[in-house]
Amino acid sequence: MLVIPVEATAAADILTGLIGGAQWIWALAVTLLLTITNLASVGNYGEFEFWFALIKVVATVAFIAIGLAAIFGLIPDSQVSGVHHLWQPDGFMPNGFGAVIAGLLITMFSFMGTEIVTIAAAESPNPSAGISRAVNSVIWRISLFYIGSIFVIVALMPYDQLDDGSYQSTLQAIGIPGSNLIMDLVILTAVASCLNSALYTASRMLFSLGERRDAPQAVRKVAGNGAPWVAVLASMVVGFVAVIGNYLLPEEDLRLSLATSGAVALFVYLAIASSQLVLGRRMRSEGERAPVRMWLFPYLTVVTIAGIVAILVLMAFDPEQQQAILLSAISAAFIVGAGVVVHRRRRRDRSLVQTG
Repeated sequence: MLVIPVEATAAADILTGLIGGAQWIWALAVTLLLTITNLASVGNYGEFEFWFALIKVVATVAFIAIGLAAIFGLIPDSQVSGVHHLWQPDGFMPNGFGAVIAGLLITMFSFMGTEIVTIAAAESPNPSAGISRAVNSVIWRISLFYIGSIFVIVALMPYDQLDDGSYQSTLQAIGIPGSNLIMDLVILTAVASCLNSALYTASRMLFSLGERRDAPQAVRKVAGNGAPWVAVLASMVVGFVAVIGNYLLPEEDLRLSLATSGAVALFVYLAIASSQLVLGRRMRSEGERAPVRMWLFPYLTVVTIAGIVAILVLMAFDPEQQQAILLSAISAAFIVGAGVVVHRRRRRDRSLVQTG
């Protein structure tokens, strides 16, 4: 749910720069538009996401191809070439390893989303096969789209000459005309894609919680087209946080939301890894075979848990990250505490019914 206001804020910032107008109005418009598409049907979500993703993929591949051409000196008018900016002007990691830790929350926000395949699989005809294909493709997609594009940027551009739009700065240095407008439109599409996925995922998770009686039963209501309309609207309410934030604190809203969402992502992955460790061992002890198996279980899972905990501890001592970590920790503690209370009360009520 936190991703919804983050993406609405990012979209509003781009649209304000392109068209003008108040940022909070654009945040409201984008949130309402994608809410309508999610209320229509799951088919509409898939159709929108297909085209959003296609534009992102084509643009990213084109950016990497142009960047590699510039690196090898194949673009005559390019102001940059080669890979010497990987260590110049001040060496590799010029601000030290602490800067890597400081950037982890934003990085976690960017990588968050691969777990969506397990939620979307519930509405697919063959969940096991779909999850296997999607998860196995994550590694090469991350290597190509994330690491590949960032490699092009840091190879071609000095770290101290990058503004907030690193893609735009790189394309301008290469000499691509209209690069600012092109990348603004591509990024707007990517933001809409993320917001679309976030709203879909949040609503389906809320619907699932309702089915397990961990959320109010009203969220289980389904429209005639199969869309859980109450869960979609409830998730969309969080999007209005972006509207309020853009109205009151337009400069700080995006930065804090990004950092907090990244910290929440770490807590989410910690919960996923811990659940996998417990449930995986239970399944194996009972002789049950998981339909989608993980490499090096349980050792890799334990290493992942230890790594996430270590990152959270390091961030807790970083003054720039403490606010985001604190907000995320309070949210996580509240949610876990509420869940424990509800489950204990339900267990007690069930015992009373059985003994009565």
